[in-house]
Amino acid sequence: MKNYIEISEKIEPYKKTICISGDKSISIRTVLLASQAIGKSKIYNLLEAEDVINALKCIGKLGIKYKKKRKYFEINGCGLNGYKIKGKKDLYAGNSGTLARLILGLLININKEIKILGDKSLSKRDFSRVTDPLRLFGAVITANNKKLPVKIFGSSFLRPVKYKENLGSAQCKSAVMLASLKAPGVTRIKAKKSRDHTELMFKSLKIPIKIKKTKTHDFIEIEGLNNFRGFNYIVPGDISSSSFFIVLTLLANKSKLIIKNINVNKTRTGIVEILKKMGANISFKNKRLYKGEATADIFVESCSDIKSINCPESLNSSAIDEFLVIFLVAAKAKGVSTFRNLGELNKKESPRLDIAVKILKKIGIKVLRNKDNIKILGQPNLILKKKIIIKDFKKDHRVFMMSCVAALAFGGKWKINNSDSVKTSFPDFFKVIKSVGAKINWKKIKKKLL
Repeated sequence: MKNYIEISEKIEPYKKTICISGDKSISIRTVLLASQAIGKSKIYNLLEAEDVINALKCIGKLGIKYKKKRKYFEINGCGLNGYKIKGKKDLYAGNSGTLARLILGLLININKEIKILGDKSLSKRDFSRVTDPLRLFGAVITANNKKLPVKIFGSSFLRPVKYKENLGSAQCKSAVMLASLKAPGVTRIKAKKSRDHTELMFKSLKIPIKIKKTKTHDFIEIEGLNNFRGFNYIVPGDISSSSFFIVLTLLANKSKLIIKNINVNKTRTGIVEILKKMGANISFKNKRLYKGEATADIFVESCSDIKSINCPESLNSSAIDEFLVIFLVAAKAKGVSTFRNLGELNKKESPRLDIAVKILKKIGIKVLRNKDNIKILGQPNLILKKKIIIKDFKKDHRVFMMSCVAALAFGGKWKINNSDSVKTSFPDFFKVIKSVGAKINWKKIKKKLL
């Protein structure tokens, strides 16, 4: 097993065009919705990472047949009442909060006890934000002190609900939206702005949905008990995975990069807006719509004059998975960058805000913190020559990849633990980063990394 990597050379200048694996959020949603469709669905460019594979395994345990073809995954859905199980069933979501929370919405009409399990990291995360609204439909749900394992026993007598989502969580909103498919009548949701992949998929599948948008909230109405047919879907590239290469190129010397066919849904492009405010040259080429989702090729080049930022809180939700690498850009900026109300980062696969602050301090960046607010004092001439070890980050895939970008951009001699963590969301990470010239050495650990 490749337990950790060593990086001891900065990235050399490059001009490359790369492709990125399928979007994780969209991949999981297509698997779950295809399992509820009537007939065959074909999903192209499905992300073959652990989170998505676990989604496939979960629907398989619920009686849905699927198979991998040469160019796509085929899923044979059986409609809104198509899950067939005998007796109790355990479903393992691994590290995926998206899978664990969304699939609960599809289980509220199953008259059997189903237990949702996760890995050590996921089992520490709060599930009351989903279980509380799902109970309103009529399902019986119990949890371990608001955490996994969660047991759900569905009802044959569901009712539509009115739900206010105030966290800006697309997972919470989507869980209720999926549950609304099983309930008679109209479910009404008032949701703080967040990713809208589920809404766009509902529209493309002609599921009865009405959406009224305001500046801060979306008002959504869904009419339940309407079956939909199997579909074909080409999953665009993942902007969260792209973010590591966007930032690496930005911080590298005399480099240019094109990333092909990436999802640039405006609820996901906060990182681009933030980096542009910091002086980055980033643009979208060949922009187009696919089933309501905006896709484009992303162009980015090195920036030698990075500006600090007073980051607008309105961009937090659209960049929540990318702040780790945004912090690296702030570390190289001229002046003090300010970020506020980032407590949601600590509710991810690891306490990301806590860990990011530790890593920034480890590389010599001064960080001022007041609860969920931080100020990063940038060093435009930052060059590292010391040894740095990154460990104890709960195998968080994004922390690992952030550390790789820091090593390649800032120099120094790095040892970064848990290299297998990339399999969670981006199994092709090493293949792609080597293609732009990164020099990485893999090592096996015989004892705990010190």
